Amino acid sequence: MRRCIGCMESKTKDELVRVTWYEGKLAVDTTGKAKGRGVYICKDKECVAKAARKGAFARSLRVDPGREQIDRVVEELRKLAEETDHAD
Repeated sequence: MRRCIGCMESKTKDELVRVTWYEGKLAVDTTGKAKGRGVYICKDKECVAKAARKGAFARSLRVDPGREQIDRVVEELRKLAEETDHAD
């Protein structure tokens, strides 16, 4: 079980996506095995929006990735959420 940084609920690793900070780059880690400090977030558009709005990525990773990197990762996560919605 992992805790989502958006909704703060504990969920299984299958229900979450890992976001990493490594060598100055914020990235979505779909494998769950990339190097770097990582946090987990739900595969849900509302949860991703809430995490971005509240600054959860920077706070949880203890870094300031900058607005540009956060926006890029949020967009990737939204696309993943849409793919998950369509797969159901």
